[in-house]
Amino acid sequence: MSKTYTCSGVYQLPDIVRSLLNTWPNERIFAFYGKMGAGKTTFIKEFCRQLGVETVVNSPTFAIVNEYPSPDGRSVYHFDLYRLEHWEEMLDIGYEDYFYSDNYCLIEWPEKIENLLPDSHVTVLIETAPEGETRFFTF
Repeated sequence: MSKTYTCSGVYQLPDIVRSLLNTWPNERIFAFYGKMGAGKTTFIKEFCRQLGVETVVNSPTFAIVNEYPSPDGRSVYHFDLYRLEHWEEMLDIGYEDYFYSDNYCLIEWPEKIENLLPDSHVTVLIETAPEGETRFFTF
């Protein structure tokens, strides 16, 4: 069962993120699929804001993973796997410690490590309309 949300501006992101969190309140692994420039990082920034993260959220393109503290004392892990050359690199950073920590893991470019994603994860597909302004979020 998937649903698609149409978004014509960032002002609509809070409602879409709330819907995502309400639909899967117990899930912690979220895999964000979309082309370059689709809005994955922008969506993740709002996702983190909804979780109460107060630090600056930015794409960990070169670091692979950023950790953000949440008000409940837990962590939110933000992965950007765009520069990952081989899925085995995730073994080197100890991905299991992140994925099985029961903390939120928000993954950009998950197609690079699909064989490592836990069965219990939420797929979020972000597509852009031909004119480039409207986004479609399917989860």
